[in-house]
Amino acid sequence: MVSESELLASVPTQLWIGGPVDATGGATFPVENPATGETLIEVADAGPEDAVRALDAAAAVQEQWAATPARERGEILRAVYERIIARTEEFALLMTLEMGKALPESRNEVRYGAEFFRWFSEEAVRVHGRYQTAPTGTGRIVVHKQPVGPCLAITPWNFPLAMGTRKIGPALAAGCTMIVKPASATPLTMLLLAKLCSEAGLPDGVLSVITSSRSSAVTEPLLNDSRLRKLTFTGSTAVGKKLVEKSANKLLRTSMELGGNAPFVVFADADIDEAVKGAMLAKLRNGGEACTAANRFHVHNSVREEFTEKFAAAMREVELGAGADPKTTLGPLINEEQLTTVSELVEDAVAKGAQVRLGGKAPGGPGYYYPATILADVPAEARILSEEVFGPVAPIVGFDTEEEGLAAANDTEFGLVAYIYTRDLDRALRIAEGLESGMVGVNRGVISDPAAPFGGVKESGFGREGGFEGIEEYLSTKYIALQ
Repeated sequence: MVSESELLASVPTQLWIGGPVDATGGATFPVENPATGETLIEVADAGPEDAVRALDAAAAVQEQWAATPARERGEILRAVYERIIARTEEFALLMTLEMGKALPESRNEVRYGAEFFRWFSEEAVRVHGRYQTAPTGTGRIVVHKQPVGPCLAITPWNFPLAMGTRKIGPALAAGCTMIVKPASATPLTMLLLAKLCSEAGLPDGVLSVITSSRSSAVTEPLLNDSRLRKLTFTGSTAVGKKLVEKSANKLLRTSMELGGNAPFVVFADADIDEAVKGAMLAKLRNGGEACTAANRFHVHNSVREEFTEKFAAAMREVELGAGADPKTTLGPLINEEQLTTVSELVEDAVAKGAQVRLGGKAPGGPGYYYPATILADVPAEARILSEEVFGPVAPIVGFDTEEEGLAAANDTEFGLVAYIYTRDLDRALRIAEGLESGMVGVNRGVISDPAAPFGGVKESGFGREGGFEGIEEYLSTKYIALQ
């Protein structure tokens, strides 16, 4: 296995615009290791001029890339998929170093993230239109799908590979060029991916990666340039709203995957052991730093204590430590700000009457660690029930009737994903249909799948990533009327 120093030496640290290029003025910024708080490496710090350079490159090759046969585009995507899989350990270690997650989590993300390239390599040749006779019989209707054009993708820090691949994959498959602005906390994985795409035969300019510590400085000139035709963003609802407002100036196509506040509802007839297994997956995937992570646990009062005890027993087995340590199953949080947020939400709940059944206090020392935590008897006014905790904390509250459980689950402005556990198929379908969320896991703690449409409703955003629906976000519909 490659060493940390060898790995970091192999990763581009310049901007990627048709290859590695320096940022204007040679500016750089540090990338931190959350396990130690120390700097891993410095990368190029792009400014407005660099963003425009990337769009120049994307616009220059857009027509050529759109005209590239779909089969050829698909084969390039497939070649990138194979290269990612072949370098699983390198990508996993790189993500662990810059984001903090445990190595098993990183390996899972590599497999999941790579799959978007394989899935959309197959979808590239399945973009369909239609031909029909007009109902009046006076002509013919031809419906044709074309690539939207140059796209900007803004990706978050929590899944450094997958949040990029599930945007890049469909964009390239559809025939769009793309500029990626990764989170400043985790830019290394996306830079390495750009290098692999080039090695797989992706033409220069089709994919650019601009790293920057000043997000608005590089996104503003792009959003105001008429050559950009699409914006896709994954991140907080607050930032997403601002981007939608800015995108309105040029009426950009937009897709927004925003915040979540996922309920995990356990009914009285649930298999409690299976519910606990699902809860561990839904809560601790990515250390809880996931928009799909279960944020609040609504458990029928008749089984609440049994569920809480078994959940606590399972959480006690979690090994907190540096992500690169083979024994670790729960790594550090991303930074000090997130550690403070999680700590404050727990302290607020306890001050209002919640009972700490496990964890509840950061260990201190170097790195941004927070232990697996369970809070019982959490009062309705606790902030943790309405705010996304983004950490390994599980607040548990009870309910008595199915109607109360459903109402509690829907009592949020968000609607990304919800989880339910019940043995009753009728109830499962009834509740799934009644939940105000874009996705529902029924007796499952993990729902993400590249072959399924990922996305939310309400303030969790709009648009879908993955599935047959994912490529439609990057296609425009043209109607051609024939005599």
